[in-house]
Amino acid sequence: MSAGQTAVLPSPARGHGHAHAAGLTDALSHAESQRIVVGYGFWIFLISDIILFAAFFATYAVLSDSTAGGPTGRDLFDMTLVAVETACLLTSSVSCGIAGIGAQARNSRMFHGAMAGTFVLGAAFLAIELHEFADMIEKDAGPDRSAFLSAFFALIGCHGLHVFAGLLWLLTMMAQVVAKGYRDDILRRMLCFALFWHTLDIIWVGLFSLVYLVSLAL
Repeated sequence: MSAGQTAVLPSPARGHGHAHAAGLTDALSHAESQRIVVGYGFWIFLISDIILFAAFFATYAVLSDSTAGGPTGRDLFDMTLVAVETACLLTSSVSCGIAGIGAQARNSRMFHGAMAGTFVLGAAFLAIELHEFADMIEKDAGPDRSAFLSAFFALIGCHGLHVFAGLLWLLTMMAQVVAKGYRDDILRRMLCFALFWHTLDIIWVGLFSLVYLVSLAL
């Protein structure tokens, strides 16, 4: 280097700023990629669950007449209890929607109140379902009595297990909001929970129509 030339060195501050910006960009890109992967993963889970229920529906439809000389749905189903059960679950879907609005508005009273209402209604639905199962088994109409009853217990029981899992998820969401607030990732999880819960309600409408209403027409 000649005496008339001056060495130009990179500014430490500028270099640090570029490195920080690059690191921030990478972090944002990673977070966005993770959000997309989680979103697709949840939809795959939901669709696979619907396929599972479709298989149970098809099995029940095929075996609904295979009573082996035992009781039929008309003999066993208490439609008053089923109506109350259905009202509980459908109302819980409304309260779940209100909880979602409360979460978006950062309104803790609305969020926690609606989530508590959703839990109580979901738990009441499960309690009625368990009562129905216990009453049927007491009448010697358990899942081993006939193919019809095996299909019935499998279909209704699978839905009940999903509702139970949803209640545990609901409590987890309430705890996360208390611990971490209304962060963007928490709100996304709340949206996933709401989609799951509403899907269970839609499945129950189909299940109610196929299992209980059709039994009255037979």
